[in-house]
Amino acid sequence: MQHKIDVEKLGPQGEIMAHAIEACVHCGFCLPACPTYQVLGEEMDSPRGRIFLMKEVLEGNLQMEEAQPYLDKCLGCQGCVTACPSGVPYGELISTYRGFSEPKRHRSPFQKLFRIGLQETLPYPARFRAAATLGRLGKLIQPLLPAALKAPLELLPEALPKSEPLPAFIPAEGPRRARVAFLAGCAQQVLQPGFNQATLQVLARNGVEVVIPQSQGCCGALALHTGERQRALQFARNNLKAFAGDYDAIITNAAGCGSGLKEYPLLFHGEPEQAQAEQLAARVKDISVFLVELGLQEVPAMEKPLRVAYHDACHLAHAQGVRAEPRQLLKSIPGVELVEIPEGELCCGSAGTYNLEQPTIAATLGERKARHILATGADMVVTGNIGCFTQIKSHLRKLGREIPVMHTVELLERAYRHESPA
Repeated sequence: MQHKIDVEKLGPQGEIMAHAIEACVHCGFCLPACPTYQVLGEEMDSPRGRIFLMKEVLEGNLQMEEAQPYLDKCLGCQGCVTACPSGVPYGELISTYRGFSEPKRHRSPFQKLFRIGLQETLPYPARFRAAATLGRLGKLIQPLLPAALKAPLELLPEALPKSEPLPAFIPAEGPRRARVAFLAGCAQQVLQPGFNQATLQVLARNGVEVVIPQSQGCCGALALHTGERQRALQFARNNLKAFAGDYDAIITNAAGCGSGLKEYPLLFHGEPEQAQAEQLAARVKDISVFLVELGLQEVPAMEKPLRVAYHDACHLAHAQGVRAEPRQLLKSIPGVELVEIPEGELCCGSAGTYNLEQPTIAATLGERKARHILATGADMVVTGNIGCFTQIKSHLRKLGREIPVMHTVELLERAYRHESPA
């Protein structure tokens, strides 16, 4: 595709967008891989349609506001990246374009306030806990609230788990095999602190010394993927300092956070810290990848056979290309039968803040995913991302079928403790 984008005017970010747009040959392989195209059936709600729209805006042939409704409906799941035979870096394109367009676009006062609320709450565990507690009270008047405020309330659990602050250091059990730094995440510290506790225990049991840098903060993915580039840079600069130590790896247990750290080279493209960002990103590993590479200590058998459905988080499977390792960990647990979910490659509709900003489409995808999970006949479902966990659990509950939902490493930790996951 030939383009007339003024790269020099747009700067380093323009180079990224122009390269991605030029790579697209409009073959259509992305269409069946795109959740919004599957739901809406509109060409402009497909990756190639959105690439055309972005091209037209950047070339000055289309007003930004005309393209925005279609671009806003993109989940950023990157399912199209996996399907694309031309290697179009669509994830880089949509994130960079949103960073370019957000400061220039018009939003209503309510939209602005809603987005500020998300940006000032979700990345900060203490604030998020306070907001979630207040939100539980809001459920009492939920029928009276506008649709935009109902969606966040529906995703909240009936009760918040007790806060479990993380120590600065966890020693290895037995001979030390590795030394890692751990990214604790934001929302999961409030919604599901057990993810982190299980991760730390499994790492220690496998001879891994874990440092939890106390100065770390949000990875910045939420800000980056919603067009708040300067805010994302602030978070990222803090983490460049926090994780600057001598570690064998930087471990994450949330697909979105891991992808966020791995996107630092994109975020810092053209910035003075670009080389430092590339060095950090190269050390980032999902917990499943790290454990498989390290070599897992023998896992005890489950007390009784367990049929487990594994859900691929988009930012693990598509953005990071991690599919085999979580399945390998689950298969390493004697007594576990792993089953695949129909349409497993399609997003569950969580996608960061997508299920808050586009609740109708997100709900359609969430119910679709929940029904496919139930069709497997699994005793439980396992995933590797807090957003997917929350979305799937919510929609299973709506269907009246609350089978257990767990993180991959939680099931592994239960097996080590000879404890039933039920």
